[in-house]
Amino acid sequence: MSAATMQQQLQQLRSSTARPAASSRRAVLVQAQAAAAAPAVADAPLMVRAARGEATERAPCWMMRQAGRYQAAYRELARKHPSFRARSETTELIVDISLQPFRSFKPDGVILFSDILTPLPGIGVPFEIDDNKGPLLDNPIRSKEQLKQLHKLDLSQLQFVGESLKLLRQEVGDNAAVLGFVGSPWTLATYIIEGASSSLYKTIKSMAYSEPALLDALLSHLADAMSDYIRFQIDSGAQCVQIFDSWGGQLPPQQWDKWSGPYLRRMVESVKASHPATPLTLYANGSGGLLERLGATGADVVGLDWTVDMADARQRLGSKSVQGNVDPTVLFCGEAAIEAAVRDVLSKAGGRGHILNLGHGVLVGTPEEAVAHMFNLSKQIKAAELVAA
Repeated sequence: MSAATMQQQLQQLRSSTARPAASSRRAVLVQAQAAAAAPAVADAPLMVRAARGEATERAPCWMMRQAGRYQAAYRELARKHPSFRARSETTELIVDISLQPFRSFKPDGVILFSDILTPLPGIGVPFEIDDNKGPLLDNPIRSKEQLKQLHKLDLSQLQFVGESLKLLRQEVGDNAAVLGFVGSPWTLATYIIEGASSSLYKTIKSMAYSEPALLDALLSHLADAMSDYIRFQIDSGAQCVQIFDSWGGQLPPQQWDKWSGPYLRRMVESVKASHPATPLTLYANGSGGLLERLGATGADVVGLDWTVDMADARQRLGSKSVQGNVDPTVLFCGEAAIEAAVRDVLSKAGGRGHILNLGHGVLVGTPEEAVAHMFNLSKQIKAAELVAA
């Protein structure tokens, strides 16, 4: 299926999906817009306070990929709407899926159901998602001539994101923080240059040596576009935003210093200039050797994968807020193992500036009752208890 055909089908689905009457829906959006625009108050959601480094009565908890295939409700919805892009680019479906784990577990953060590639058509990079092969780009950018197809981010192509965030704020209220997210320039560039998912990243890594000016131009464009996208998400209602440098850990540290770090700092500085109060989290898988570098980007929170000991991370990052980092496979191992892992992370993180999470996303096949148990533990274990222990 061509990208153009996909876009036509998505537009038809957005128009035909059951929704409230237009006047009612407009009223809800107006109310949500007002809530999103309301000034910050002292009693911010628990997760926002933890991200800011404040002492909290307990560690707030949410999970990466907390909405997804491990949940029966998601699988049922996916059978009715088999296209991932339809599910992640149709307002009503985005809101429904984002709220599925909130209804089940009441996490402290509700993250927008979306994809890091979602904004790419808005800068002139069409893509498709194959159920088996993942993201596919018919025309990867590998020349200066191809680079000319890029343009400033067209937010009119992302109105479903803005609408979804506004409605999520309305639905969640003060019971949790609403999270947005974006991909890092380096991670997005891996797809744009490789043309698909990769395990070796040979094309982009080679370009760093053979065409450094071309790679810099692409990464700079992405940094500016993603800065605009973060601002758009915040203005639409996101109270925290996570930046996924998912494949940053594939770079040697000295190459990360050249091809990921500078563009992340550019993004953080740009967003903080206009939205200084909104916490930004930076997560990079396989980043144990990069922790100090991640902390130096200016992000408020550093997300940790499960391969890092929390005590070591705390020592290396100082007062920087952290997120993580229970091994996702522990959720397959029974309640005793889950509680031991959660207590280990919580005790080492301390009672200030910590957001409890997995070290990666919830795995397909994870028992829902295991996810529920971890969320319940997060509500039961208080910071004072950990200090006393």
